[in-house]
Amino acid sequence: MTVSPQVGGGPRSCDGGLARAFAFLGKRWNGVLLGTLAGGPAGFAELTRALAGISESVLSDRLGELARVGLVSRTVREGPPLGVSYQLTERGAALLPALDALARWAHENLPAEPSGGC
Repeated sequence: MTVSPQVGGGPRSCDGGLARAFAFLGKRWNGVLLGTLAGGPAGFAELTRALAGISESVLSDRLGELARVGLVSRTVREGPPLGVSYQLTERGAALLPALDALARWAHENLPAEPSGGC
């Protein structure tokens, strides 16, 4: 789909794919979490530190949701100590150009948040 202005007097319609994408990526932390994982695999504690303001329960829920739709994979490392790391799948990495474009747009067009946004 190419997003372009509507020309003519025809009826407007909502693009279902765009609506689904924003319903999912617009859910608090999902898009930011994917962008954070663009830097490579990370453990739960590292993600908690990187995303100041996210609770551990919300982070756990979001990682589970991202894994269920195939955007993030979860790898358990044998211990001791036992560890878990998360990384983008190929499907998740395919979103990075769109997330990068959104981040650039925000830097250019939206006022900065006092907290930095995360």
